[in-house]
Amino acid sequence: MQLLMSWLEPLWPHLLAGKYWRWLLDGWCTTVLASLLVIAASTVLGIAFAVARSAAWAPLRWLALGYLSVFRNTPLLVQLFFWYFGVPSLLPPAWMAWLNQAHSLALGPLSLGWPSLEFLSACIGMVFYATAYVGEEVRAGINSVPASQSQAARSLGMDGWQLLRHIVLPQALARVVSPLMGQYMNIVKNTSLGMAIGMAELSYRARQAEAETFQSFQVYGITTLLYIVLIIGLELLSQHLAQRRRWGRVEVRRA
Repeated sequence: MQLLMSWLEPLWPHLLAGKYWRWLLDGWCTTVLASLLVIAASTVLGIAFAVARSAAWAPLRWLALGYLSVFRNTPLLVQLFFWYFGVPSLLPPAWMAWLNQAHSLALGPLSLGWPSLEFLSACIGMVFYATAYVGEEVRAGINSVPASQSQAARSLGMDGWQLLRHIVLPQALARVVSPLMGQYMNIVKNTSLGMAIGMAELSYRARQAEAETFQSFQVYGITTLLYIVLIIGLELLSQHLAQRRRWGRVEVRRA
C-alpha cells in the first residue's frame, strides 16, 4: 500500500488530496481482504454443498435444495440486513458489548485487530450467499465427469470418499475454472453492498470522500479504476489457469 501511495503521490494535487487517497486505498484494502475471505470460505463450503446436492441420501439433497432456494432467491442486501440487524438482536447484551469492543491479538511484533461487527456481518452474509452460486458451479462440474470414470474407480476398489477426492473433484474443479472465476468477480463487486451496513470498504470510503470534497468525478473515477484492477487481476488468473489446463491436455496426448 505504501509503495502504491508513493507512485501516486505526484498526481495527488491534480486529483485528490493525500488524505482522500489514503481513504480510498484503505477502503480498497478492506475490499481485497473481504473478497479473499469470502472467496476462500465460499469455495470450501461450495464444494461441500455440491457434494450434498449430488449425494445418494435424499434428505441431504433436499436440505441442500432448501439452502439453494433460500439464498439464491432473496436479495443479498436483505441478507446483509438480516446478519447485521436481525441476528445480533438475538444475542445476549454481553456478547454484543464484546463484539463492539476493540480487541487485538499479539503475534510477536505484529498485532492483529479484531474486525468490526460490520465487517463480520458483511463477510458472513456474502459467504452464505456466494456458497449457493459457487456450489452450483461445482455441481455442474461434478455432473460433467463421465460416469465411466467412476465405474472404473469402483472396479479398482475405491470407496466413495476416495472416488470423490481423487477422481471426481479434481476433474470437476478443472472443468469449472472459468465459471468459478466469474463468481469470484461477482463477489468482488458484491462487497460494495457492505457499505449499506457500514463496512468501510471502497464504495463506503468513496462516498465519504465525495461528500467531503464534492469532487464526484475524481472520486468515483479513481474508485472505478481500483475495482477494475481487481477484476483484471482475476481475469488474468483465469486465463493463466485455463492455459495451464490446455497445456496439460497437450502433454497428456503427447504421452
